[in-house]
Amino acid sequence: MQNTYAAGTMPTPALWLGASGAVPFVALAVASLTVDSALQALVIVALGFYGAVILSFLGGVQWGLAISDREAQSASFTRLGLSVVPSLVAWLALLLPALAGLPLLAVAFITAYVADRRAGQRGFAPAWYPRLRLPLTLVVVASLLAASVSVAWSV
Repeated sequence: MQNTYAAGTMPTPALWLGASGAVPFVALAVASLTVDSALQALVIVALGFYGAVILSFLGGVQWGLAISDREAQSASFTRLGLSVVPSLVAWLALLLPALAGLPLLAVAFITAYVADRRAGQRGFAPAWYPRLRLPLTLVVVASLLAASVSVAWSV
């Protein structure tokens, strides 16, 4: 039986789960722009926490890709060490005021995408994975930046 995932065909569950994971980003960003100021603070906190959780998940994906290499060529201290950076950045973003934390998350999501793309180019990730991550990253970054603008407007 041929492994269609290795050939580059994106698994349908990955597409659906990835897209559904982007929904809270969009919904919270829209809410941050439309709700009254009393509720906006809660929406911004929810978005920051959700972003931190998902960014940590992406670091875990890199860890998993590194340790899944049967020859252990990619399970280097550098790759494993870099895979924990998203969690640390996410934690820092939660400690910062939203006006700094949300843009930090946006930059971190872009950086995580670059790492995912490089993993795909080096054969450490399935060919479909960077193709999945690009539109999701664009949605996430746009959502985080839109919410940042809403915070700036309310200051």
